[in-house]
Amino acid sequence: MMTLRTLNTDFHNYVSPAEQQIIVAVGKAAAELGIEAYAVGGYVRDLLLNRPTKDIDFVCLGSGIDLAHAAAKHFKSSPKVNFFKNFGTAMFNVLDMDVEFVGARKESYDRSSRKPVVEDGTLQDDQNRRDFTINALAIKLTPEGLGELVDPFGGIQHLQQGIIRTPLDPDITFSDDPLRMMRAVRFATQLDFTIDADILEAITRNAPRLKIISQERITTELNKIIETFMPSTGFKLLFDTGLLHHFFPEMVKLHGVQVHKGKAHKDNFYHTLQVLDNLCRTSDDLWLRWGAILHDIAKPRTQRYEEGHGWTFHGHDAIGAKMVPDIFRRLKLPLDHKMKFVQKMVLLHLRPISLSKENITDSAIRRLLFETGDDIDSLMKLCEADITTKDAKKMERYLSNFELVRQKLKEVEEKDHVRNWQPPISGEEIMEHFNIGPGREVGILKIAIKDAIMDGDIANNREAAFAFMLDKGKELGLV
Repeated sequence: MMTLRTLNTDFHNYVSPAEQQIIVAVGKAAAELGIEAYAVGGYVRDLLLNRPTKDIDFVCLGSGIDLAHAAAKHFKSSPKVNFFKNFGTAMFNVLDMDVEFVGARKESYDRSSRKPVVEDGTLQDDQNRRDFTINALAIKLTPEGLGELVDPFGGIQHLQQGIIRTPLDPDITFSDDPLRMMRAVRFATQLDFTIDADILEAITRNAPRLKIISQERITTELNKIIETFMPSTGFKLLFDTGLLHHFFPEMVKLHGVQVHKGKAHKDNFYHTLQVLDNLCRTSDDLWLRWGAILHDIAKPRTQRYEEGHGWTFHGHDAIGAKMVPDIFRRLKLPLDHKMKFVQKMVLLHLRPISLSKENITDSAIRRLLFETGDDIDSLMKLCEADITTKDAKKMERYLSNFELVRQKLKEVEEKDHVRNWQPPISGEEIMEHFNIGPGREVGILKIAIKDAIMDGDIANNREAAFAFMLDKGKELGLV
């Protein structure tokens, strides 16, 4: 059982000075307007769980827009109120907190859309439309009842038990707004709660309804799951309920084990989740976590059984990197430098592992530094997370080898400065010196200079590169 804070008379002891100032201002504004107001939803849940928050939602029995304008007048900074008449909502930022207002309402839905028909309602109507019982809690703000908790669905008990349940029939809740199924998984993962068995069954039944939700909203919830301490919890729930199958089929295909002549490969779905959890212990970078999710994404396409070798996945790194843009495009993830970074992680994730298994040459290290640049540290974190053996001796040996790779990376970089390497001789200089135009010879010389530096045949400076260029130019008949 989880120990929760108690409210009512203890209410003021648990809120920050900024929160208290906001709550008092809204309570006074509500009293001036002669209406009831409540703090609701996630703010109340997190207050009881002692989780930090940067936003407060208020609901009132009247106009949320009027309440926002009245409350804003109680602050010296006079925050600007942004309001939306069509939705009856308003918000402002004050004391480094986002404060939102809405009038109590009730909703009804058409099965073909997730956009509800909204009408004015009571506090009970408003709580009925909430997604989960732990988000249907309300705290009264008017002076005579300040801190009184309104909990019609046993949300406090469910918080104590660590259970996710819906206020009403879950089939109605999830059919009305299918995104709530993603939110159930997200809250279970974030809070380390259990989704009630009846709720899980309802999610499985209603999973196909996810098709009416925009991919942007689905991906927002997915990223919140990925940003948790142990995202494997969420991915397992998404897989077991069938939700994952509706928007991320490539990851679903990782699941399963094939056996040939008594030899089986590992289940790449659960391996990927273990790599992701491992990485989460060392990095909170969302895009590096996406690199972990996608590092083996091409294994189903490249899976072969080779006599004498067993199961192989040749080229899954390069093919996986080519898959990244299509996956990002479909999931509505950014197609900018973040996508390029994930591509690089997928393409190069085997390189440090192969280096750790052989005698490390300076040439191999230079080429790795050249290709990764400032992302080498991220790549090393991903590769270490990719060690999932349960053999303690193997684990110790692999980590020791990786430490040698790290040391060698440091030594070579200090000596040769090839991280974010730029060629000491440009293509324009080559053309000017040999009096030639753009063409095959320029490319040959640029690649030859790069390879000579990477292989350690010449120093990484202009003087050595220029002398090498002259010799190579003679070989090509340019002199």
